Amino acid sequence: MEEKKITTSTEDVKETSVTEAAAAETEQKENKNKKENPFVARLKKGFKTFGKTIWRWTKRTFMGASKELADADKFSVERIDSPGKALVKSFFRKPLAVIATCLLVGMFLVVLIGPLAIPMDLGYEESYHVNQAPGYKYLSIPSALKKNVKSISTTSYFSVGIDNNGKLYVWGNTKVPNSPNKTNFAKIPEEVKNSKIAFAAAGFDHIIAITEDGRVVGWGENDGGQYGESGSLQGTSLVLKMPDKLLHGTINVSDVKQLVCGYQVSAIVMKNGSCYVWGNYKSGASNMSELRYRHDVERIEFLGTKCVALLKDGSVWFGNASGSFDTIEVEKDGSIELVNIYDYINGRKVVDMATTKAAVALLLEDGELVTTGQIDVTSKYSVKRPVLSDGEKIVDVAGGARHFTLLTSTGKVYSFGNNFLKQCKTPKGTFENGKLAVGSFQNYIIKDGKVVSKWGLSGYAMGTDNLGRDVFTRIVHGGKMTMTIGAVAVIISTIIAIVIGCASGYFGGWVDMLLMRITEIFSSIPFLPFALILSAVLAGSNIKENTRIFMIMCILGVLSWTGLARMIRGQVLAEREKEFVTAAKAMGVKEGRIAFKHILPNVVSVILVSVTLDFAGCMLTESSLSYLGFGVTAPRPTWGNMLNGCNNETVIGQYWWRWVFPSMFLLLTTVAINIIGDTLRDVMDPKSDAEK
Repeated sequence: MEEKKITTSTEDVKETSVTEAAAAETEQKENKNKKENPFVARLKKGFKTFGKTIWRWTKRTFMGASKELADADKFSVERIDSPGKALVKSFFRKPLAVIATCLLVGMFLVVLIGPLAIPMDLGYEESYHVNQAPGYKYLSIPSALKKNVKSISTTSYFSVGIDNNGKLYVWGNTKVPNSPNKTNFAKIPEEVKNSKIAFAAAGFDHIIAITEDGRVVGWGENDGGQYGESGSLQGTSLVLKMPDKLLHGTINVSDVKQLVCGYQVSAIVMKNGSCYVWGNYKSGASNMSELRYRHDVERIEFLGTKCVALLKDGSVWFGNASGSFDTIEVEKDGSIELVNIYDYINGRKVVDMATTKAAVALLLEDGELVTTGQIDVTSKYSVKRPVLSDGEKIVDVAGGARHFTLLTSTGKVYSFGNNFLKQCKTPKGTFENGKLAVGSFQNYIIKDGKVVSKWGLSGYAMGTDNLGRDVFTRIVHGGKMTMTIGAVAVIISTIIAIVIGCASGYFGGWVDMLLMRITEIFSSIPFLPFALILSAVLAGSNIKENTRIFMIMCILGVLSWTGLARMIRGQVLAEREKEFVTAAKAMGVKEGRIAFKHILPNVVSVILVSVTLDFAGCMLTESSLSYLGFGVTAPRPTWGNMLNGCNNETVIGQYWWRWVFPSMFLLLTTVAINIIGDTLRDVMDPKSDAEK
């Protein structure tokens, strides 16, 4: 028998090897899957599918639908989508529409949820922070100063500090708003840069520094004679001139007890009890001129328009301001009584004191803290005075613009007063042997030459307006008002347009004639002048604010329905001639039901597009009315009346943030709404070539 030979080619061997390797790999994966937790496997698969879906949506949004996917669909089984689903798919295939939708949803979330998280006090004003530029610089202590601090001083929107080596630092919003000289506190004079500084203090708009060789140097604004011999008010009765000894000579630094500055005023207290005071005392401290002749002063503190002095004998001097601070509130038998402050102190010595813009806190030798003046502890944005535990005593007290901060013997820190800008939100923990350095709305704790904690206002995201109010907060609350007015006005106008348009188009005849003549009458009214007249009449009447706002919504709605009504009438005229209307009539369906239940759904696409575009139009109209001063009035904000305060050359040129941010929000919102409306019109129009 002939023997058969079996031959194997190289290719067959390789193919067999590859097949065996693939089988081994498959078997290995199966074994791995068997060992893997089923829940973990499903979770991994779910994350993988989710990631692919997000990537596909993102790719389609910015790059359009995939051509490969379109080609593959030609060979797949044809799917039938509902009209609504097809419309949604067509809409979200347009990248610009998707971006506009996301932007509009974001705006709605900001103006609807934002007011719940960001409080706004309609009556709040802050003179220290007028026209402040955007930024978060108030608490930005230079890193070189943080671990080597000697002193920190703050009065308004900037701070000055000295390290233990005598070097001076400035931080915060260092540019003075509306300064004709474009003053910037960061531009430190050369004689200060090249000298060791012993004392430095920040006023409202100026800085005073004392070098170790006794020279007194000032820089910043000088209209009120804050330093030097210049200034527009120099030589008038409003200004106490800077002493010649400080102007042209030097003082013995070792004899200086305190350097302090306020609103366009400054003071130096010497260890022997004498003091130097100068500046615009009529506005900054109208009672300080009396201190020039005293020789028993231990310490001076400035309020908003007054000053108070702690004397060497432990008593307190108020001068001609005593009428504002000579009584305190004392609780007796559950009621509040006014008691003379000197009678209450009854000879006890004052060991420390602090001031806000309108209040004074006195720490007595027995540890009791006495406060007098106007302290805001009653509003919903305030923190009440703390009650200390047994054995806990106050060791340091300092004041800001609207609050006091206390450091106790246990190292705990308390703040009370107005907390609208979070200046009373004290840190947790203890700070034994610490020292307080408190500014207008900032708080620092210094321990062993280091800043160990800081809290308070760090800045404004979008700056402040001419009354010191946060622009971002007012944009958020104003957007809610603007969008609400626009939405309600659109709802009113849409309801009127649907009723008149459907009735006119379906019934025809004398009904059509009457309703169209009424429509023409309303459309002939000059919209903006008429709205201005009505708003002016409302503004002059004794009507509550909320009622007036609702009436403005009604005015906008009643005057803006005519265009949509004509459009609906034309669509209904075409639809009523179709067979389904004849069939409904033959079945005995009521006329009103045919018009509003059968015909109206067929023209809803036109209504939806028009409503979307009218929403943006009503927002712009409300903003126009408010901009012209006939809409919602201040202090209640809208985007329109925020822009109303910016219609002058100074604001436009120097305070750009006051008009850029409100107009940007209004612009983006209305453009997004218009893009969405145009896209809806394209995808709802069966004759459109956009999807072909």
